[in-house]
Amino acid sequence: MLMRTDPFRELDRLAQQLMGPGTWSKPSAMPMDAYREGDEYVVAFDLPGVTADAIDIDVERNMLTVKAERRPVTKGDDVQMELSERPLGVFSRQIVLADTLDTEHIQADYDAGVLTLRIPIAERAKPRKISIGVGSGHKEISG
Repeated sequence: MLMRTDPFRELDRLAQQLMGPGTWSKPSAMPMDAYREGDEYVVAFDLPGVTADAIDIDVERNMLTVKAERRPVTKGDDVQMELSERPLGVFSRQIVLADTLDTEHIQADYDAGVLTLRIPIAERAKPRKISIGVGSGHKEISG
């Protein structure tokens, strides 16, 4: 149902950890899962620590783009950071959706740091029966 557009994602992730946070012009990749559940295709993105208003979802033709920004938490003047491993900056992911998905009816939910997109399978892609006329009668074939 979807095609990966970045075969070097793991290499990019390691490079981003070494080079620092992502920016709007060069965002970091975000981890995701994708699976089919009944008549829907589900894509889940891990975005812990990101507020819902810092997430941008866009679909243009069959290209789905998700961008998010994790901003630093404001700390008091008397706080001295000892360890900082949680990545900050901009995260982005683009995936090409198959023509068999209905991009007009995507539903997005954000809960516990996970953005879940539910994309229905288009009616034209679902199996259907086609009747065949043979002489005076019709015979049904399951598709």
